[in-house]
Order: sequence, then C-alpha cells, then structure tokens
Amino acid sequence: MAGTGGVSPSVMPALPSQPGGPQPGRRGCVEIVAEIDWPATPLGARESWDPAVAATVELVLASPMPMAFSAGAGFLLIYNDAYAEMIGSLHPAALGRPAPEGLADLWATLGGVVEGVYRSGQPFLEAETQLTVARTEGGPAEQAFFTRGHSVVHDSHGAVAGVLTVAAETTQVTRRLQNLGDLTARLAVALTVDDVARVVLGYAAASFDVDHCAFAVDDGAAFRMVRRVRGDVLDEADERLPPVWKGMPGDARAPLVTAARDGRPSFVPDGEPLREVAADRHERRVRALAVLPLRTPSLTGALSIGYRAPHTWLPAERALLGAVAQLVAQAAERARRFEAQHGTAQLLQRSMLPEHLPELDNFRIAARYAPGVDGNAAGGDFYDAFRLADDRLAIVLGDVAGHDVRAAAVMGQVRAALRAMALTDSEPPAVLAGLDRLVGSLGAESRNEEIFVTVAYGVLDLADGTITLASAGHPPPVLRRAGLAGEPPTAELVKVPPGAPLGLGGRWQTGQVRLEPGDTIMLFSDGMVERRGRPLNDGLDALVSAAAAAPSGDPRNLCSLATAAVPGPPTDDDVAVLAVERAVTRSRSDTMRVAADPSGPGRVRHWMTARLRQWSVPEPVIASAVLCTSELTTNALLHAGTPAEVGIDLNAERLLVSVADTGTRGGVIRTPAEAKTSLSSRGRGLGLIEELSDSWGTDPSVRGSTVWFEMLIRSTLD
Repeated sequence: MAGTGGVSPSVMPALPSQPGGPQPGRRGCVEIVAEIDWPATPLGARESWDPAVAATVELVLASPMPMAFSAGAGFLLIYNDAYAEMIGSLHPAALGRPAPEGLADLWATLGGVVEGVYRSGQPFLEAETQLTVARTEGGPAEQAFFTRGHSVVHDSHGAVAGVLTVAAETTQVTRRLQNLGDLTARLAVALTVDDVARVVLGYAAASFDVDHCAFAVDDGAAFRMVRRVRGDVLDEADERLPPVWKGMPGDARAPLVTAARDGRPSFVPDGEPLREVAADRHERRVRALAVLPLRTPSLTGALSIGYRAPHTWLPAERALLGAVAQLVAQAAERARRFEAQHGTAQLLQRSMLPEHLPELDNFRIAARYAPGVDGNAAGGDFYDAFRLADDRLAIVLGDVAGHDVRAAAVMGQVRAALRAMALTDSEPPAVLAGLDRLVGSLGAESRNEEIFVTVAYGVLDLADGTITLASAGHPPPVLRRAGLAGEPPTAELVKVPPGAPLGLGGRWQTGQVRLEPGDTIMLFSDGMVERRGRPLNDGLDALVSAAAAAPSGDPRNLCSLATAAVPGPPTDDDVAVLAVERAVTRSRSDTMRVAADPSGPGRVRHWMTARLRQWSVPEPVIASAVLCTSELTTNALLHAGTPAEVGIDLNAERLLVSVADTGTRGGVIRTPAEAKTSLSSRGRGLGLIEELSDSWGTDPSVRGSTVWFEMLIRSTLD
C-alpha cells in the first residue's frame, strides 16, 4: 500500500509465524538431508550415527520452529525448513557443510555464541540480535531481528556431540514497536485533524499491512470518516491535500460509529463485519476487523483496521492497538483544540481586513496577508484600499509590532481611524498626523510606550495615475514599470521622504509617482524582506528583482511572487502586501457560483468555454484554461465541501482565473516539480496548473481560500 505517511513499512506478515515447510517450488530439508553423501563428512554414514545425534536430527527436521544442529567440533550444520527461511539465500548450500563455511559472514555474528556453548557445555539464551539476511536468492538484503536459545547435545556416552539452536524471529514485533515510536513522534507535530488522519492511516497501512483502515471523529451529532484501502496509490500531492472525509450519521450501524458511541473495542476474526454498511467492493471483502474507540473529554471517534482473510487478534496485538488508539485520541483532541484556536485567531485577523477590494475600470488591485509564527495568533499587519471623493483612491499598508490579540486590536483601531480621517481630509500628512495622535493616546492609556506602528499611505488619482505617498517609518514601495517598445520591464524602490513611526510626534512629507499603463506599485510590510542574519538591503534587492522578472504586472501575480521572492528562513513576523496596477486596457470579467455537487465542474466548463469564445480568446488558451479551471473546481468542491465561485478576468495581455471556496481547511500547497510525473487523479490539477499557466498561487480570504492562475495572451484579441 503506497503513501504510508512517513512510517517505514514492515516487511513481515501481519502475525508472527514460523514456516512449517519448504516454499512452493523448493525442495525440503528432509529431502536434501537424505541425498547428502554423509560418509564423506565427519559424521559418517547415517546408520552409524550415535542414537542421541540421530534423535536430535530427527527432532530438528520435524520441528515447525527454526532449529539447527551444529555437530562436532567442526560444527557441521543440519537445519530445518523454518531455519532455511531464516537464512535466506545461504540455503541450501549451507546444509551439510561446516557452519563457518556455509554461513560465511553470518557465522561471524552467530559463531562466537555457539562455540562458547560447545566449549562450556552451558546453555545460553541470546537477547534480541539484529542480522542482515537475504530472503531470496539474489534478493535485497534486509535487517531482521531474532532471539535464539542454544544448548549442548550429549551423545550416548555423555560427551558433547554438538549444539542445538532454536530461533524465534522477532522482526515484526520489533518493527511494530519502532513504528509505534515513529507514530508518537509524527502525532506530536500533527497540528490539524487532517494531519492526524494522514499519520494514523499511513501507520496502520505500514505497521499492520492491512487491507482496510478507517479513522472517524465526531462532527456535531454525526461523524465524519476517512479511509484507506490496499491498492490506493498516493503521491506527495495527495498526502499534502486535505483528506477526503465522508459523513456518517450518529445513529448508523457502522462498526466505527458503534465503537465511538459505546466506547468498547470489537475484534472480528472471521465474518462479514461491514456487510450491512459496505459502500463498495473493498468493504464487502473485509473478513477480519478490529475497531478501537477514541475517547477524550472533548472528542469521540474510532479507528479500525481490517483484512480480507481471517485473522486471529492475539492479546499482544490487541494491547498494541489499544495503545495506538490512546495516542491517536490524544493527538486528535490536541489538533481539534489547535484548529479552534487557529480559526479564531485567523477569523479575528481577517475580519479586520477588507473582505473585498474596490473594483475599478482602469486599475486592478490585489492584496495578500500571511500570518507569522505558526499562524495560531493574530498579528498587526494590515492593508486597505477605498474610494475617496473626486475620483481618487486611498491605499494603505501598516504594521503594528506584535503577534497577539493586543497587536490585532491596535491594528483594528488604527485602520478604522485612518479610513475615518481619510474620508474627511485625505491628504497624507494630515492623515498621518491624526494617526500619530491616536497611537500616542493609546500608549498613554495603556501605560505602555512600546506601541510601534509604521504606515505607508498614498492617494491615487484615478484620472491620471498620479500617487501622492507618505511614509511613517515604513519600507518604501516597489514600482514595476512595464517595458515600452519591446523593452523588458524594470523595477525600483519608490523614493518616499522618510518619516518617524506613529506615536513619536513626527512630521511627514510626501512624494509623488505616476503609474503609466501597465505599471504596478506594491506596498509591503517588513516581514516580506527581513531574513535572519542577512542585511535588510539584500531582501529589498531580491524583491525588486522578482518584480522586474515577473511575467506580468498583474497585482495578484505580484503579491504571490513577492511572498516567496526573498530566499532564506523568514522571521516570525507577519507579511502583508498590496499591489495596484494601471491597466493597459479595460478588463472583461464574469463570475459563476457553483453548487457543491458532482455536476458543478461540467457546468463550469460549458460556461467558461462559451464566455471565452464570445470574447475571442485563442482556442489553445481556452482549452488549457478550461482544463485547469475544471480541476481546480473539482478540488474546491471535493476538499472544501462548500460552494465555489469561479471568476474570469480578461484583458489584452492575460487571462486571470480564480476559484474561491468558503472552506476552513487551509490552502492548497504547491506540487514539487519532481512529483509532476506521478500525480494521481486528486493531485494532478496542481501539476496541470504548474505546466499550463504562466503563474499561479493561493490566497487566504476571510471565509476560505482562493486558488488562481494567469495565462498570458500572445495574440491580438478582437
């Protein structure tokens, strides 16, 4: 079963077992022993063997346990079929030969103990030993674990005739314990219930080699379940996408729901445990099933594993599964608390940011916010853009120091006050002066003079593209100039007169810059360019270079590129960016809301094809865009489980498509380039976008996330 969630798979069967006979197609040890030319060996003809030696050989050959007899001072080796399985490719050459020759390198590990028992005459029980063995001729070497007991065999005269070795392979038990340690470590860093589901399903598939495993947690009065079956082919993209959950009513007769509700485990060694609730042939074929309840003060759920063949649930295995269930329950409870805390922090943060930016005829606006630390605390970065009187637009980006609710509260007050002041007197010096008094007052009231707020504020004249800018201790914006007459684009930092941060009683001057058609200005917070151990100028230079190299000046594209433009480990600071582009031509746009049902992607394909043909988009662009949009719509409906909104925006330079959902399970993560060739059906949409679009990205929103892509138009539209 592929996609093990990072836990090393066990190579052993589900239950400890010792082979009782030769493998199919191989001669048994009894047959080989009968054909050996014993008179040519130190033991001599079988008819002349000492009765004790002959009885020991018969015992070895008849035993289902791995046993070997090392006869005489030369340790002539006689063993059974179970022992032959243990030594792998060394059999059958080792049978009937001196052990130091037949076992070669393996004797270097085993021989010292056997020789010691032979000389001392004292039995010896070895602790668990790790050996490297090849199970088949020419097969790969594997690490295996064994416990062995050695005792001397006396002949009929009381002399030491050899050493009897009885072995028990403990590889499976040892690996299960190792995997349990891996499970504990991986659950410790699982932040969400989705993460816990991925880890536990991977662990069950790897450590128990199951045909079916499922994980369920309560969802209000009902439950939701995710499963994995043998044959699932999962790649890295699948493992990083949210698992596909299935709803289950709380009164269902499913074993998962029964165990979760009653809090009692159940073990079915043979039968049809899922017959009444089977959703497909995979579940109908399950014959053995173990179901463990997951119970904590705030969570109810269950975990099940199953086999398509009868399976005896031994006491040791039941105890191990019980320990696993306790670990999983505790991890799921922690994850649920984190999700609640994380969701509250993000909702607080995003509710203080504008849910929609202005839609303008000749200007396009986009913004992006990414929380710092672990995303579990509200921060102080903010942005805003709003219409003013006299055909002007206010744009602002600010940063309140801190990563807590207090920083978010100050941010909300500053943003609200800025909008109120700008609507009264929009000139940047006047707005910053009023904010300066507000921040000073907040610091005095809280008896905390450490409130640190920086702001970049500008007023854009929508008629001629002129922006009047002022900065209160904030990094200068980046201006991307579109290439003229075939020249490549350029980018630079805008020269804005520096001013003191808010609350220090400063004075602010303004600078001006004019956006020509195709130009974009980008405001950003210092978390975008700061890196540990590196000068700030390095980050600014990297951001400017990324803006100049961008395939287009589209603001959504630039916001996405900017967040990944500076190499090196980021600081714990939040990141906010706001970009405004003066369009070369007016855009044509349309949106479609898609219900969360299977017919949604088909209706999107039909609507989008008709609209783009109506707009005379080249057919190759239509085909690629429709394919990518269909995949993204499918992902949104499948993984978020909510209606989606598809938006298309077209101008003479590019087609921009966005798919927004209202789910809360986080954004889609980029698929690494090396995984493109192995993408499965669920992950391939990301690979298609990577291959077919010129740029793409994801943006969190107040109530979900948006995935978008951009395709450049390289022909003239009608």
